[in-house]
Amino acid sequence: MLTISREIHDAIVAHARRDHPDEACGIVAGPEGSDTPTRLVEMVNAASSPTFYEFDSTELLALYKEMWARDEEPVVIYHSHTATEAYPSRTDIGLASEPGAHYVLVSTRDSFDEAGGNNDGPVEFRSYRIVDGEVTEEEVTVVDSPGTAPAPTTRSTD
Repeated sequence: MLTISREIHDAIVAHARRDHPDEACGIVAGPEGSDTPTRLVEMVNAASSPTFYEFDSTELLALYKEMWARDEEPVVIYHSHTATEAYPSRTDIGLASEPGAHYVLVSTRDSFDEAGGNNDGPVEFRSYRIVDGEVTEEEVTVVDSPGTAPAPTTRSTD
């Protein structure tokens, strides 16, 4: 199960909406071994594509060095799908190289009208574990702040 703060959840959704029609991508770091996402790092989609994301290798290396220095690890690796459901594609599965991470997908397909304008429609926000090519969806619990009771929904459609 992924437990994520409302602040980080909303920031990921905002990033996905802002980068639409291209896929957005990023990492949420957290203290090593904690499984707690605490620090959102929006990344540049080096592919600049509506159907594919790719981290910029220089930016990614710098982030990993920073995480190592701060005793952090990638807790969440996220990206958006702009025209399809929030489910990992074959490419996404092949690129999943962090077996301990939660892979969050946000679909913005219903958030924009046919002309590409934001209609504030719902987004899908789903999380998966991807290990050795096997995809397992997991529950998402959004909490208002650390130490508070979870929000009543387990799957976000904000």
